[in-house]
Amino acid sequence: YVDALRARHVLVDPDERRERIAKQIHAAAATAGKQADVPEALLEEVNCLVEWPSAILCQFEPGFLRVPHEALVSTMQANQKFFPLREADGGLSEYFVGIANIDSKDPAQIRQGYERVIRPRFADAAFFFDEDLKQGIDSMAQGLASVTYQQKLGSYADKSARVAVLAEAIAVQVGLDAAEARRAAALAKADLQSRLVGEFPELQGIAGRYYAKAAGESDAIADAIDEAYQPRFAGDAIAIPKLGQVLAIAERLDTLAGGFAAGLKPTGNKDPFALRRNALGLARTLIEGGIEIDLPELIGAACELVGPISTGKETAFADRNELHAFVLDRLRGYFADKGFNEQQFDAVNAVPHESLPDFAKRLSAIGEFAKLPQADALAAANKRIGNILKKSGSEASASVDPLLFQETAERGLWAALAQAETVVLPKLAARDYVGVLEALAGLREPVDAFFDGVMVNAEDPKVRGNRLAMLQKLAGHFNAVGDIAVLA
Repeated sequence: YVDALRARHVLVDPDERRERIAKQIHAAAATAGKQADVPEALLEEVNCLVEWPSAILCQFEPGFLRVPHEALVSTMQANQKFFPLREADGGLSEYFVGIANIDSKDPAQIRQGYERVIRPRFADAAFFFDEDLKQGIDSMAQGLASVTYQQKLGSYADKSARVAVLAEAIAVQVGLDAAEARRAAALAKADLQSRLVGEFPELQGIAGRYYAKAAGESDAIADAIDEAYQPRFAGDAIAIPKLGQVLAIAERLDTLAGGFAAGLKPTGNKDPFALRRNALGLARTLIEGGIEIDLPELIGAACELVGPISTGKETAFADRNELHAFVLDRLRGYFADKGFNEQQFDAVNAVPHESLPDFAKRLSAIGEFAKLPQADALAAANKRIGNILKKSGSEASASVDPLLFQETAERGLWAALAQAETVVLPKLAARDYVGVLEALAGLREPVDAFFDGVMVNAEDPKVRGNRLAMLQKLAGHFNAVGDIAVLA
């Protein structure tokens, strides 16, 4: 069957067809002395559009290369399913490859057709780009005052002003130039007024980068305008430069605070304002960028900038605690993909943390602790300690008095705890959470011995209070990284 169809110029085997397409594209690129740009998704799409693929090497006028290359690539790949060819340095060349569905007797006719079909689209992009350059990015930014961002949240100029304040504050905390961050934020949405983005919406930020550089802005500011959109989609990388990260954080903070204040919180599978995606992008940028800043404080600042939103009969504010919990909840799936389970996440979420990078570091340590042979027993013991302390109310003494010890096991636990503290406290200060939990894992035997040989609820209230005080101290150390009782 397969051979019979091949004899009739139909490649029915998709793997064979895909291999033929890729091989022909690279061969055509080599003929032109270029390198093929073959995205896997486009290759698969083209593979499903043809039966007998035949690569055609084509060319467009080099003058079009002055247009942002992303616009040209978008036209070739998304609209026409063509494969761009690149120079050795990765820059776009004037060559591309189209895949015909036939071995034509006159491939020149097909080539002319392919070249002719993209020329009007390229010409439009060139016209829009040239007109935008005449207008300038500052003029575009001024025009944002007449563009509504969201009915209850004002114009894009209002949003840009809020983002600028946040970006400036974040820049100060991470040691960047505050004025540079404010300038980048002020221009970040300007390209929404450009004709090029009107025709190519996927170029938001990318077009702004070109216009900022054309206007003489620094590379850092121009690049940050583009990087503020990262991550653009699931699996996309965060911005690498710190200024881009700052702008990405500030942008998402304002979007989240505004969305919650305006009553646009996601419900079920509906999220028209993409708040879930924005929350995850914010959290990822903080974690993967290693940005050590107080997220609740930032959320509070963003909520204050948005201010009260009138909803007719009443005025609504964004609930900063609810918003913080919303951001953290987006991390459940993020960390699940990295191999952490719900119990491990909840263990860290149950204790205070200084920042999201700190949260991630604690979670990593909890994950390592869970692999230890002592983990289950210590988690169960910590859960037992928590239940005892909860039932005891305020009976625990203010401090532990070793003179009140009556049993060998409680003396042994106190000595082991004192020895562990000499290791735990400096490691805790250094955020060596793995080291903290490894040191505490050594307490398993004295903890087991304590519960086997000591009656916590002794009749003598002083002895009972003293034992409860020791358990409080023990629980405090175990919960310093995460509530390991959750793991039981």
